[in-house]
Amino acid sequence: MTLSAKTSPANMPTAGGLYLIVNGPTSKSWSYRYWKDGKERWHGLGSFKDVSLRDARLARDAARLRVRGDRSTAGVDIVQERRKEREETKAVETKEALSTFEECAEAYIRTNWSTWSEKHRDQWPSSLKRYAYPTIGKLTIPEIKPSHIHDLLKPIWVEKRETANRVRGRIETIIAKNVDIDDPDFRNPAEITRQLREKLPKRGKRVVRHHPALPYSEAPAFMKLVAGAPGTAAAMLRFLILTGCRTNEAVEAHWSEIDRPGSTWKIPGERMKMDQDHHVPLTDPALSVLDGMRANDDEQSFDVVSA
Repeated sequence: MTLSAKTSPANMPTAGGLYLIVNGPTSKSWSYRYWKDGKERWHGLGSFKDVSLRDARLARDAARLRVRGDRSTAGVDIVQERRKEREETKAVETKEALSTFEECAEAYIRTNWSTWSEKHRDQWPSSLKRYAYPTIGKLTIPEIKPSHIHDLLKPIWVEKRETANRVRGRIETIIAKNVDIDDPDFRNPAEITRQLREKLPKRGKRVVRHHPALPYSEAPAFMKLVAGAPGTAAAMLRFLILTGCRTNEAVEAHWSEIDRPGSTWKIPGERMKMDQDHHVPLTDPALSVLDGMRANDDEQSFDVVSA
């Protein structure tokens, strides 16, 4: 028999493509050599210690039948088939080792929970649970495709415009937190690309509707009416009007932020849109409101909710 390039004095052929591969004094194994689609293949049949010559020949015959096939079945490349099985097994094991999107999201929420406002604590979990988890919750990050993002955004893209924008942004953030920063080929599937925008339903021009303003001439009477109303909510409304601040900035305020001698209120950056501390000058009427609230409040915060 003519020996192939792989055949050497350590690779000893017997017959019919059966070889004994000798790698050392104590390392010997059987292998079946065949050709498929013009490619040479070596199919392992077991170690010399565990498999007898008779059993090796039987295993070779069985492998040869699979390679050649018969009238009812086509021949297969058994080496390639085994390689594919190993790759599939590895892929399954890799997937099992990766966290799902839902698990990544829950971990992100836990990490940031203490820094969030009550509004964020409510909206992040509820929006993801309602709009994201049904489509991508059980998928790992590498499995998520732009088409998945399209499918979950499409039902709310027009009717719930702001919700859709926030859900997409939250998904994009969570995915970005769970990928290799050095991966040059990564592209966030939740990124608002031109392809995604073109596939989503067309949105009409956004119409901004502002709340009607109180006519200036009616302001004195209104302030007098509010000043006579009992309760913390009325006092808080007066304070908001006198300072021109947003509701959440006052609702989450603490007495430690008020500099009574300096007549200023320092709002921490985490409650500001620009993430910077903001100092609000307090007029005498605003200080009077705070003095009245402080006299009836033993707590360190003066928010409406705690009252």
